[in-house]
Amino acid sequence: MTEMVVEASMALALGAKLCRPKVCPMYPITPSTHIPEKISEFIFNGEMDTEMIHVESEHSAMAAMIGAAATGVRTYTATASQGLALMFELLPVMSGNRLPGVMSVANRTLSAPISIWNDHSDSISARDQGWIQLYAESTQEAIDTTIQLYKICENHAVLLPGMICIDGFTLSHVCERAVVPEQGEVDKFLPEYEPKVKLDTKKPVSIGPIAFPNSFMEFKKQQQDAMEKALPLIGKVHDEYAKKFGRKYGNGLLEKYRMEGAEYALTAMGTAAGTAKVAVDEMRREGTKVGLIKIRAYRPFPSMEIRRAAKNLKGLCVIDRHISLGYEGPVFTDIRSALYESGIKTSHFIAGLGGRDITAEKLKKAVNETIEGKDGGWLL
Repeated sequence: MTEMVVEASMALALGAKLCRPKVCPMYPITPSTHIPEKISEFIFNGEMDTEMIHVESEHSAMAAMIGAAATGVRTYTATASQGLALMFELLPVMSGNRLPGVMSVANRTLSAPISIWNDHSDSISARDQGWIQLYAESTQEAIDTTIQLYKICENHAVLLPGMICIDGFTLSHVCERAVVPEQGEVDKFLPEYEPKVKLDTKKPVSIGPIAFPNSFMEFKKQQQDAMEKALPLIGKVHDEYAKKFGRKYGNGLLEKYRMEGAEYALTAMGTAAGTAKVAVDEMRREGTKVGLIKIRAYRPFPSMEIRRAAKNLKGLCVIDRHISLGYEGPVFTDIRSALYESGIKTSHFIAGLGGRDITAEKLKKAVNETIEGKDGGWLL
C-alpha cells in the first residue's frame, strides 16, 4: 500500500483506476472536473487499459455508459449538480435494465440562483431512480467506498448502478492523507466483472424492451428486491474489505460515534459528520450526553440499523443538506419513518445549502434545541 497526501477528487480517480473499468464516458463539470482530468492522464500514460469517450454532454455520458455496460464491461463516470440533473432521463434506464456501473458525484447545489458550492440537492433529487447511494466523509473513505461499490453493484443478486457521493469543494478539492491499496490486492478483492446478460451478436438478446401494464410492476418489484438484497451485502462487502485492508466505517451502512450512554444524537452525511464529531466531543466535555449516527448508505436506506442505533435515545437531531421544497428535508422524512412509534423525539434542521458553512457551534445549537423539545428549523 502507498501512503500519500492527495486531493479527494483525484483519490476517486485513483480508486476507479484500481477497479480497472474498460469504458469511461466523461463530460467535466465543476467540482468533479479533476476526476476525468486525472483519468485521462492515467490513460495517456498507459496506466489504464480504458477507453475514454469524450461526449458532448452529461446526458450523452450516461447514454454511452448504458451502451458500454450493456456489452458486459465495467464502466465509470463522474459528474455534479446540473450535470447529474441532465442525466436524469437516463438514470432509471440504467438501473431498470439492471446494468451495474459506478459514478462519482462531487455534490454541488442545483441552480438557481447559480452556485458552484456544496449541498446534497443533486444526488438526493435522484434518490428514487434505482441507484445505490453511498456517502463518504473523507478522502480515504472515498477510495475505499469506490472499490467496495463495484463489488456490491456487480453482485448477481443486485445488478444495480451505484453513486459514490463526496461533498464538492468541502471534500473534493481538499488534500488529505490517504493510503492507496496495491493493484494486486484490489484484483484479489474485486475479481474481473462477469455479466449475467450482455449484448452479443452470437447470442442475440433484447435489453430494455417495452413492458406492458401486465408486466411493468414485476420489473419494479425485482428492482426493489435487488435493493433489499443490497442492504446486507453492503455490510458484508464492507466487512470483507475491512478484514483485508484494515479500514472500516461502522458496519458499512452507518457509523456510530460516541453513542455509548448517549441520550441525544446528531445524524449527518458526508463532511458534516466530521464537523459533528467535533461538536460531539465539545458537548461531551461540557457534560452533555450526545453522540453521532453517520449515515453512509442512503439508498438502500438502513431503517432497521437506525432504529437499533437510536433505541436508547431521548432525542435525535437530523441535519439535512437538501430540502424537498413544500415539505421538509428528505433524510428527516426517512428517519422519522424509520423511528415511527419508537417514542424518540426527532428534530429537523436544514443546513449548508449552497455551500453555507456547517460549524460545530451551529450543530451544538441544534442539539440544544432538540434537548429543549423544539422541532428544529433552518441553521442559517
